[in-house]
Amino acid sequence: MFREAEIFLSHWFTNKRRKPLVLRGARQVGKTELVRQFAANKKLKLAEINLERYLYLNKIFKTLALQNISREIESITECALDTPNTLLFLDEIQATPFALQALRYFYEEKPNLPIIAAGSLLEFSLKDHNFPMPVGRIEYFHLGPMTFKEFLEAIDGYLARFITEYEVGDSMPESAHKKLLERQREYLFTGGMPEAILIFKETNSLKEVSTIHRSITNTYLDDFSKYAKQKDLVLLQKVFRAIPKMIGRKVKYSNFSKEDRSKDIKYCINLLSKARICSLVHHSTCSGIPLNAEINENIYKIIFLDIGLVNHICGIDWLTISSYDTLQLINEGYLAEQFIGQHLLYRSKGIHTPEVVYWLREGKTANAEIDYVISQGDYIVPIEVKAGKSGSLKSLFHFVYNKQSKLAVRFDLNPPSIQQAEHILVIDNKKRTISFPLFSLPLYMVEALPRLIDEIRRDA
Repeated sequence: MFREAEIFLSHWFTNKRRKPLVLRGARQVGKTELVRQFAANKKLKLAEINLERYLYLNKIFKTLALQNISREIESITECALDTPNTLLFLDEIQATPFALQALRYFYEEKPNLPIIAAGSLLEFSLKDHNFPMPVGRIEYFHLGPMTFKEFLEAIDGYLARFITEYEVGDSMPESAHKKLLERQREYLFTGGMPEAILIFKETNSLKEVSTIHRSITNTYLDDFSKYAKQKDLVLLQKVFRAIPKMIGRKVKYSNFSKEDRSKDIKYCINLLSKARICSLVHHSTCSGIPLNAEINENIYKIIFLDIGLVNHICGIDWLTISSYDTLQLINEGYLAEQFIGQHLLYRSKGIHTPEVVYWLREGKTANAEIDYVISQGDYIVPIEVKAGKSGSLKSLFHFVYNKQSKLAVRFDLNPPSIQQAEHILVIDNKKRTISFPLFSLPLYMVEALPRLIDEIRRDA
């Protein structure tokens, strides 16, 4: 199945100043298959080694003796590293942390050898080692679950063109819009884990998809013992199963458990975040760029790795999702917020660390909240997510007024449109009129947002 990350890998591979590349991401998001597929498409000889199976290599990597390291790798892979068109792939690199340090010397002494490393739990391995990271001599790529557009490319490729070819102001054919909404609803259930999409592509069976979700969930639970102490495992499992039910809500530790200490719950949340199983969406004042410079680390929401896993853990089956009408989707708004959030995290297409913020104003009489806020160039863009076809935009109006935003975005189930929104706010007992471009997009267009914002900026 096609992954857009292959485009990045192609640019990386042909770069004359290429550095060893480290793929980062949660387990089972497809890192290994991505490298194998890339090598096959480029007709490269893949020297692949799973470092979890050769733990003794950590001592050899620690010596930083590149000649000895290369001989060991060649013996295991049965491939000479100086063979033309050879790609060295060090999988599960977190199992031998000193291999990360050795990448510097591969870069300096074997600059013509393309190297990709992949690891799922790097943060946990690195915290126990004090060696200096090869800053400036490696680069990272962050891989998440397959996106909705990648899902479309695998299942119904023709529909994908309506997303990639859309330009601001275009009309969306009604038939295409309806089909995209139907496919998006399927994605809400299958999610973006590659194995789940592949089984759906091959069998068209959503029952089989549920089996995959169960297997992946159990894998994560089994992984807990690799990065948590035995005494923390029970609470870690409790927090893991609770997070999908907390999406879209400001975190209160008492909602996770009334019996456990807040600091213990926070510790478990941070562990899961390091493992990329969940992401913290911090509140930012959003008064300037970069947005993450103004976050409050004590105020945050959580989004899970993947919406398909969210449904599995919450016990929501396809019959439930397929039966939702618009009103029910509004009541189940966390589905829409998770869908948009997991796509916004990777809007840089893997180049930057996945992150997104939100805005919250808590008052004595009324609160205001913006689901997500992103920046692009000099634009600070508030984003509201409406699961159905309607919904109040009161918080959006307040944000635009206070932050002087040049553009606001609303995601819902309607066809795309852009309009000049006007609203009268009462501020300090005075009426104030605000006017701003409101860009409304259907949920399935989220991946096109960065491109469309740039289009609006050029025409401004």
